[in-house]
Amino acid sequence: MSYLRFDKTLMTNLEESLQREILRTNKAGAYHCTTIVDCNTRKYHGLLVIPVPNLDDENHVLLSSLDETVIQHGAEFNLGLHKYQGNNFSPNGHKYIREFDCEHIPATTYRVGGVILRKEKIFVHHENRILIRYTLLDAHSATTLRFRPFLAFRSVREYTHENAQASREYQLVENGIRTCMYPGYPELYMQLNKKCEFHFLPDWYRGIEYPKEQERGYDFNEDLYVPGYFEVDIKKGESIVFSAGTSEISPRRLKQTFEAEVADRTPRDSFYHCLKNSAHQYHNQQEGEHYILAGYPWFKCRARDMFIALPGLTLAIDEIDQFEDVMKTAEKAIRNFINEEPVGYKIYEMEHPDVLLWAVWALQQYAKETSREQCRQKYGELLKDIMEYIRQRKHDNLFLHENGLLYANGTEKAITWMNSTVNGHPVIPRTGYIVEFNALWYNALRFVADLVREGGDAIFADVLDAQAEVTGKSFVDVFRNEYGYLLDYVDGNMMDWSVRPNMIFTVAFDYSPLDRAQKKQVLDIVTKELLTPKGIRSLSPKSGGYNPNYVGPQVQRDYAYHQGTAWPWLMGFYLEAYLRIYKMSGLSFVERQLISYDDEMTSHCVGSIAELFDGNPPFKGRGAVSFAMNVAEILRVLKLLSKYY
Repeated sequence: MSYLRFDKTLMTNLEESLQREILRTNKAGAYHCTTIVDCNTRKYHGLLVIPVPNLDDENHVLLSSLDETVIQHGAEFNLGLHKYQGNNFSPNGHKYIREFDCEHIPATTYRVGGVILRKEKIFVHHENRILIRYTLLDAHSATTLRFRPFLAFRSVREYTHENAQASREYQLVENGIRTCMYPGYPELYMQLNKKCEFHFLPDWYRGIEYPKEQERGYDFNEDLYVPGYFEVDIKKGESIVFSAGTSEISPRRLKQTFEAEVADRTPRDSFYHCLKNSAHQYHNQQEGEHYILAGYPWFKCRARDMFIALPGLTLAIDEIDQFEDVMKTAEKAIRNFINEEPVGYKIYEMEHPDVLLWAVWALQQYAKETSREQCRQKYGELLKDIMEYIRQRKHDNLFLHENGLLYANGTEKAITWMNSTVNGHPVIPRTGYIVEFNALWYNALRFVADLVREGGDAIFADVLDAQAEVTGKSFVDVFRNEYGYLLDYVDGNMMDWSVRPNMIFTVAFDYSPLDRAQKKQVLDIVTKELLTPKGIRSLSPKSGGYNPNYVGPQVQRDYAYHQGTAWPWLMGFYLEAYLRIYKMSGLSFVERQLISYDDEMTSHCVGSIAELFDGNPPFKGRGAVSFAMNVAEILRVLKLLSKYY
């Protein structure tokens, strides 16, 4: 039994199959994403989606899809699938699918009469190239394959429509063609490993619709340009490889490249292997720098997400060198930021006030996974500089008050991870003393104090410890209320009594100003009011403004984004907190909580975890199809669990 296999019944039922998406990336910013029946349902979908740095910092869809047609005895069977107006799907190629399996690489088996054809896709690492291998498993007579490429040449944020500016020109290359629709774009090379005929038959396919965009309240239709089609004969037992890339490749190398890439893949044959593969997909190496993307298909590298996700995506799967490589780029960006120079790297939102504190937390995880000694040698100076930067009140929006707490202004601009805005204003204006900022601050003070003391710098360690004493006492006085949970933020007389998940960090972190009884009270409230099978709710159903369903047009979704939706990455910290309180006796509970993520491997984005989930049953996955912090934190919990056995 394959871990990720879908049978004919599911594949031919579009209500089921169109909800499941597949994502593959090249670790350099490019990706391939579509549904498991190869019908694009988002404007972000495409066979070859790549960054085009000389145009902008967005991704661009070059090759939207490729329709295959099987020809026998003059009869044509088109295996493609597109949605058109009025809920019309054409050419309905999904009805020929017998099975889809993506345990190793995405493989679709079609049966058309006596023809059995297998299609396998692989995205080449660190190269803008997708390879598709077609193997004729069975056929009783001469068979021809026809490939019709649908081209977009547009940003993932836009649509293309029939226009006279699109270039129809193409040049023949070995076993294929190269073409480019607009200036500024790279040439697209489409080649086969076998001699084929290209028939120039330019046409626009009009009114293709993307139902996921329609659901989200956006424009949802476009026209795609088809320059013509390739035809090639195929014999029983033969494999043909189609390549689409931004550079020419020798057709003789195609089979060998395909095999080499397949050999380099870890099968997605278990929950852990799915998450590990998914973790690798967020890595983005460009121009010698190494980033972590916040998610697919629309997120870039966001500083907070990068530091929160980094330990889970690297240390939790024993890839310490990858952690160090990402930190090399991150450290340069941090130093530029604290020296008030332009960040100069493709890391966004460095200025958010909690980003440096999350960087300290990430380095703390590194110290636990390697040793404090190694962390001090590698990152000791950086940690000291971050702490001094905050202590000396050099941050534009992070003020260390006399009571030892950090104050930040969030009324005009969203500054925490709860960052949704409507009409330019934060939906939740978390401002003043913000609970997780100060939990992070206390944890950072104690961690860096211990680290530098072991390195012989007792003076600086004493300064940090003295600060932590003041901070810890104020933390309990300011945030803890008579009901035993923590206020979400406090600004003068304004206290936010909403039950939110941000207090859980105070229980999860290594150093906490709360005693065990206080931690347990916090954990109990989170368990009772915020725990769901798919994550921790962003707001309790008992609090005002609870809005658990992330649906509808943009504004409606922005209001719901952090008002009751459930977030899997918070589950990582919740379960870490649970293990801190209950230790061995909490293991079976933690394992039970993880089972519901195992179920996610076969839905939404197959083998990954969606951005967020509705806060009420049936806890449907929403937002981005694959989210780095979610995958990272579940991996980190699995690593924590492994230390108990």
